[in-house]
Amino acid sequence: MAILYESIAPFARPTLIDPEFSPRPGVPLRLEPALRLVLAPNPSPMTERGTNTFLLGEGDITVLDPGPADPGHLRAILDALAPGERIVQILVTHSHKDHSPLARPLAESTGAPVLAFGDSRAGVSPRMATLAAAGLTGGEGVDAGFSPDERLPHGTDFEAGGAPIRAIHTPGHLGNHLCFLWRGALFSGDHVMGWAPSLVSPPEGDLTDFMHSLDVVEALGPVRLYPGHGAPVTDGLARTRALRDHRLGREAAIRAAAAAGARTPDAITRAVYRDVNPALLPAALRNVLAHLIDLDARGILRFDGTPGPETPVSPP
Repeated sequence: MAILYESIAPFARPTLIDPEFSPRPGVPLRLEPALRLVLAPNPSPMTERGTNTFLLGEGDITVLDPGPADPGHLRAILDALAPGERIVQILVTHSHKDHSPLARPLAESTGAPVLAFGDSRAGVSPRMATLAAAGLTGGEGVDAGFSPDERLPHGTDFEAGGAPIRAIHTPGHLGNHLCFLWRGALFSGDHVMGWAPSLVSPPEGDLTDFMHSLDVVEALGPVRLYPGHGAPVTDGLARTRALRDHRLGREAAIRAAAAAGARTPDAITRAVYRDVNPALLPAALRNVLAHLIDLDARGILRFDGTPGPETPVSPP
């Protein structure tokens, strides 16, 4: 899940591999000789044109992010196979409902195992687990029943599409989020995208983890990105740095709003996002809450009680 921030605040526009990138739902699009994309038919302000489902390799195929529970998309994935091809494994970057629910039906149709970091509770930070136990709710779009057949710890090396692939744990957007490094490209899921920043919604999302995961991706250098939504990005390093600057700018605006007298996450959201479409304010509030929890952990601001939309915040 991502949130369309273009209408909220400008940030660095990415450099696309193909400025004419225009996939059609259900129609395979070849991105590289051994890489195809099948776009899921789930466009929205949170998903751009829809979820990017990738087919890696030829012959023995690895499917990455099968997408939402849509029988038509299941047929489109199977129809994208050439004669004699078969799906041998299914990779999931994370278990939001626009990425993981079709994994099990696809596995049942093909006999291929589902591989991921873990279920929807895996990778949740201790701080977020504590806040959830204290009553902080979220759960936007989480595929609560997701469970892989095989778990992929951080740094796991295996093979996909006839080439080595590495699973890289990048929590923040969701605790079980993985990126996959393959043939010099990074399948970046919803962690780094070109069209918008990711939504970080506590307690499933953790901004402190998210910023650390940006460090992990930045260390890979200027790899090209194949994100879970939107067009590929040529220079992943530049895009990652732009997203970091965007987050730091958002933090500065939140701190300024608090210093000017806004005393709850809801009030700070309305002060920071003055021109946003009201329909996007709930998602903006979740991002502000994520920033405030991070600031509380760093001793910069303090919640006067369990964090929530109306919990007062004040200087430490």
